[in-house]
Amino acid sequence: MSHPPQHLQPQTATLLVVATMIGTGVFTTSGFLLRDLGSKPAVLLAWLIGGLASGCGALAYAELVAALPHNGGEYQLLKRIYHPALGFVAGVVSLVVGFAAPIAASALAFGEYLNLALGMPLLPPTLSGIVLILAASIQHAVRLETGSRLQDLFTLLKILLLLLLILGGLWSGSPECLLGDGEPSLAQAVLSPAFAVGLIYISYAYSGWNAAAYVAGEVRNPGRWLPVALLTGTLVVTALYLGVNGVFLTAAPADQLAVANERFGHVAASHLFGETGGRLLSGLIALGLVSMVGALVMTGPRVYEAMGHDYPAIAMLARRRYGGGPVLAIALQSVLALVMLLTSTFESLVSYAGLILSLFAALTVAGVFVLRRREPDLQRPYRTWGHPLTPIAFILLMAWMILHAIQERPLVVLSGGATIGLTWLIYRLVRGRGTA
Repeated sequence: MSHPPQHLQPQTATLLVVATMIGTGVFTTSGFLLRDLGSKPAVLLAWLIGGLASGCGALAYAELVAALPHNGGEYQLLKRIYHPALGFVAGVVSLVVGFAAPIAASALAFGEYLNLALGMPLLPPTLSGIVLILAASIQHAVRLETGSRLQDLFTLLKILLLLLLILGGLWSGSPECLLGDGEPSLAQAVLSPAFAVGLIYISYAYSGWNAAAYVAGEVRNPGRWLPVALLTGTLVVTALYLGVNGVFLTAAPADQLAVANERFGHVAASHLFGETGGRLLSGLIALGLVSMVGALVMTGPRVYEAMGHDYPAIAMLARRRYGGGPVLAIALQSVLALVMLLTSTFESLVSYAGLILSLFAALTVAGVFVLRRREPDLQRPYRTWGHPLTPIAFILLMAWMILHAIQERPLVVLSGGATIGLTWLIYRLVRGRGTA
């Protein structure tokens, strides 16, 4: 089995976390939350809880990937900690839910925001999304170094634009809008089942805090820099999310923002900066979504590449072009993303992805306890800060969200269960043909 070179700089790993996290969620999720909760303070609290939960998860992942620095994320970790079958299921679920679905959702939102920026439907959003997916896939398949540098540049630009948005919003917004008349109390909103379900949308918006784990085998000095990348990236994004949504929520009364749904960012910006400012921001959002799609196209195929090394039946997924990425793995992910783009709605993709990602993230974080007990002598360059409280807090929050989702979104839960069941059957077939 050949291993890819450790060519990724620490800053690239950190910016990869930021790029993967900041996509559609920060500009769309609050619209759905306002619709369901009707309380702006509750929406901000949900964003804070999501950030704290992601931080707790990142602390645990940092210990695991620093000790086991291999490409593949949950596939490699769950395979080692629990059983190869669970790792395989997590790997295929990553293909469908962790990467293809967010790529499709981000590409669809890119098309929407591009038309909003232009002020006219120049291209159907679906067509724009298809072009973006194909362009990002070709770039990362052909040349790794160029793809990494462009990814860093787009991500730094995205951070700068969000900071400018926050500063401009603080100047133009109306802080009194955060405490609107007639809204449910904070306690009522937080104790409602809708708040727990809303955290699923939040978890989707924060998904990507573990992005550096997927390229752990290609990061220089992984024992030192992977924890830094995971923690720094998550903290930066949490601060930006709170700032952006705080500004957006000062733009207008809740009833005007709640009807925006996935166009929440554009509507809020139009209230803050006028129609021209709204169009400009929509263009910046579209640019940011280019960065997110690129990050997902870069990280996801490393999972299927690692699976190809382990299972001869799918060994073609491990093939790389010289100087490029795993070509067939990238192609597989892109084709599936295009199918989802053409057949699914934005909200259904968000609910479906957020729920299953929460389940596998909780299992991975629980692996800290399992691995410490079973392999106490394993070299651990980094140990989870706040252990055992921080991983327990993460696991309990994920469990609370999933239980409420079972009650409130049974069809989404059934879809997730069907995906996992089908993946188990695929594992049985692949394993039957032998493993490496």
